[in-house]
Amino acid sequence: MSSGVGIENGAGEGRRPVAWVGGATGFLGSHVVSALESRGHEAVPVSRSGGGGRARVVDVLDADAVSASARGCEWAFLCTGKVTRDRDDSEELYRLHVTGTKSALAGLRRAGVRRVVVASTSGTLAVGTDRERIADEGCRAPLEVIASWPYYRTKLYAEREALAANAPPEFEVVVVNPSLLLGPGDVRESSTGDVRRFLEGVIPAVPAGGIAFVDVRDAAQGMLLAAERGRPGERYILNAQNLTLAAFFQRLERISGVKAPLLKLPASRPLALGIGHLFSKAVRAIGGVPPVSEASIEMGQYFWYCDASKAERELGFRARDPGETLRETVDDLVTRKVVFPRRSRLGVAAAAR
Repeated sequence: MSSGVGIENGAGEGRRPVAWVGGATGFLGSHVVSALESRGHEAVPVSRSGGGGRARVVDVLDADAVSASARGCEWAFLCTGKVTRDRDDSEELYRLHVTGTKSALAGLRRAGVRRVVVASTSGTLAVGTDRERIADEGCRAPLEVIASWPYYRTKLYAEREALAANAPPEFEVVVVNPSLLLGPGDVRESSTGDVRRFLEGVIPAVPAGGIAFVDVRDAAQGMLLAAERGRPGERYILNAQNLTLAAFFQRLERISGVKAPLLKLPASRPLALGIGHLFSKAVRAIGGVPPVSEASIEMGQYFWYCDASKAERELGFRARDPGETLRETVDDLVTRKVVFPRRSRLGVAAAAR
């Protein structure tokens, strides 16, 4: 029997553990709260902004505030942080991801929380130049690649802080590594920005790399499974599918009716980056803003493929049909009027509702 199952059984006959959720108003955190409540858990949602009253205002950088808000909770889910590709955000990302994780874990332990599930990203393990490589939890961190990307670099350091805090049986920490989160409800556009740009028809060319993605609702269920069954001190990749970006855009074209870019970037990263730089420079020269950042072009030249077999085997994780995820991502963006894609069959359907 896993340690997590033991914790749940020990919480009392017929009662499920009370769960603190940090970052509860974010894309993943909001779905974690929904998943908890649908399974009969009492959730204690907190976030830095409060989300308009949907959560208690707590800054994870304040360990005392975290401790006070988590008293009486047996489980905690740490879904905090900021998603950005901007290299200028390095200092803020370190503070939010690394310092914030360390502070939150100290507060949660002080509050008597027994088990914490920390949301990281598959990008701390699964990015490289080899299209044949599919990363798992045993792979070393590709520091030579992610060192120049503050988001992934600080997420890796945050993982290390989390695993260093693992001290079973009093305080157990499990890390999950979801791939790109897609699905409905990304109101802050933390993960679905590239899908929006595709629907707007502003992506100028198809990068030569590959993408990995998972439905946010399945990732939320994976977080709960990690709390119930995960082994302390372990990491679990959550992924649904690996696709080249060309294939990914082709699927979006079939779903939405919006044509994929005709131009394809060369496999050579230096050449592709040079083309991207010239394009951005030309757009700025006429007073415009490049629709795709140079960092996004660079990342699109790599392969982010990963394997969720460990989570499937040890946690019972299962991902839904990836086509369903893509359809509902597009439909959600159109229904919420985030985008008004031209030539979109879904746009016509949404307007008729």
